[in-house]
Amino acid sequence: MAKIYDKKNFLDIQVGTYEVSFNKKYRFIALLNDFTLGLWFLIGSVLFLYESTQTTGTILFIVGSAQLLARPIIKIMHAFYFTRVNKYEASSD
Repeated sequence: MAKIYDKKNFLDIQVGTYEVSFNKKYRFIALLNDFTLGLWFLIGSVLFLYESTQTTGTILFIVGSAQLLARPIIKIMHAFYFTRVNKYEASSD
């Protein structure tokens, strides 16, 4: 049976001798990514209105699109990790 532990910085789910930990601190990084993503698209949209700044606006659209693509990858990489639990720790709970 899975056991769930809600710690200050992590949410741990233990199944047998394995444990999955989710980092709560990562939320700040995700919010910062979302904020800058919106900023690039907003500035890019304004710059795209004028012919002289369309190239810069297009570059910002490309940067924002790359952030959109990287967003789920970053969340997966930083959200959790697997650890092996000591046999004695697993049996004592």
